[in-house]
Amino acid sequence: MEPETPQSAGRVVTLRDVAKLAGVSIATASKALNNQPQVRAETRARVIRAAEQLSFSPNTLAQGLITQRSGTVGLLTSDLEGRFSIPILMGAEDAFGSDQTSVFLCDARGDTVREKHHLRALLSRRVDGLIVVGARPDARPSLGRELPVPVIYAYSPSDDPADLSLVTDNVGGGRLAVDHLIRHGRQRIAHITGDATYGAAQDRARGALERLAEEGLELAGEQVWFGSWSEAWGRGATRMVLQRTPDVDAIFAGSDEIARGVLDALHQEDLDVPGQVAVIGFDNWKVLAANARPPLSTVDMNLEQLGRLAAQRLFAAIDGKPKGGVETVGCRLVIRESSS
Repeated sequence: MEPETPQSAGRVVTLRDVAKLAGVSIATASKALNNQPQVRAETRARVIRAAEQLSFSPNTLAQGLITQRSGTVGLLTSDLEGRFSIPILMGAEDAFGSDQTSVFLCDARGDTVREKHHLRALLSRRVDGLIVVGARPDARPSLGRELPVPVIYAYSPSDDPADLSLVTDNVGGGRLAVDHLIRHGRQRIAHITGDATYGAAQDRARGALERLAEEGLELAGEQVWFGSWSEAWGRGATRMVLQRTPDVDAIFAGSDEIARGVLDALHQEDLDVPGQVAVIGFDNWKVLAANARPPLSTVDMNLEQLGRLAAQRLFAAIDGKPKGGVETVGCRLVIRESSS
């Protein structure tokens, strides 16, 4: 007859069962499974084998009582549509997953009162830390330095330089787009972008202008076309560009929405894309970019990587290694048919 196991007896496997199978004390088994340095390597390996054999899963609440951690973090966003927060959340969850950390997502909808309510709720759940994601890449008010847990700001930096903020390199993204157009022989490049009050619009334009200046080139139309983040603005601005500079051979749009409007206007003027005019957008919003006619080349802000890095920095802060300042995550170019 085979010896009775906890599973065959119909009961939950405990740390005592693991210790008994491994031939060690309960204290040693606990230290081995929590990766404490006082345990010899061969003993640790024996305990791990026993835990795997018994399919032992440590009780999260009990572990939390020992480590003073809940195994949860909060992600507080103001991005109602989720266009920016969801990729960041996915990246963070990728990083948290291997460490068995759960994420609570709260949407403040741009309302400071709602944000304070969510913050109190998250702290009452004893989250180990917070990642704060804004709806636009401009500085936002800090949550303050008196919180009992570490906070990482992603996408929208904190206005307090003592906080750690992770942001997208919008200047580098603008350079990437124009560099690609120049390398493909384009010389008369226009830039149509969104609201001039957005730091991201200014930064993307600055990167584009810097790269043009390095080649001794100027913007087609002799100006940056600031407007709204919409297809309608892309259509209207493209018509104005064509009136002022009929021989324009490339348009760099500050967002994929604007770029879709640019494509519409070029089609209406019977201009071939990319044969006569190449087009590049920004954001890599796939539902727009991949389904455009032709599919839209665009700058990807690497938001999942931003989320992974935010999670890594939060882990470090939870472990007592906080950092302050601003870290920048580079963009990448996604080449599709509109600029080839």
